[in-house]
Amino acid sequence: MGSELAVRLHEVLAPVVTGSGLFLEEVDVSGPARKRLVRVTVDLPDGPGGVGSDQLGDVSKEVSAALDDVDDVLEGAYLLEVTTPGVSRPLREARHFRRAEGRLVTLTTPEGSVTGRVVAVDPDTVHLSEEAAKGGPRKHEVPLASITQGRIEVELRRAAEHEEG
Repeated sequence: MGSELAVRLHEVLAPVVTGSGLFLEEVDVSGPARKRLVRVTVDLPDGPGGVGSDQLGDVSKEVSAALDDVDDVLEGAYLLEVTTPGVSRPLREARHFRRAEGRLVTLTTPEGSVTGRVVAVDPDTVHLSEEAAKGGPRKHEVPLASITQGRIEVELRRAAEHEEG
């Protein structure tokens, strides 16, 4: 979040976003003072699924109205972008992994990397199922504290299978 302005805007917008049934992931402010970009990233509070376009449109209107009401915090012209994290978001918190349940992820730890499907998330552990060539799927329990990097793997074939079925 970085800047003092972004921190203040986060404080102002968190109740608005929460009131819409979403989670305020991040507020980022960039650009010169006369032409700022205010990027507000929202997500579902927890679990698998996605933010629908209607829900995103509704929260965008509410965020815009809230920003208009706090002229003393954000002065001058700005461009507002309300978005979701998308699949490229780094997975850092247990909530991020719960949001990725059922998805293929790659996790990096000091011991190496493992790619598998998120099957469950405990407060301290991510449970993966890795499709192995022989002997069926292998289960992995990766302590959340040991994960140095986590990312969702984009699966074009799997997406196509869901569209057909």
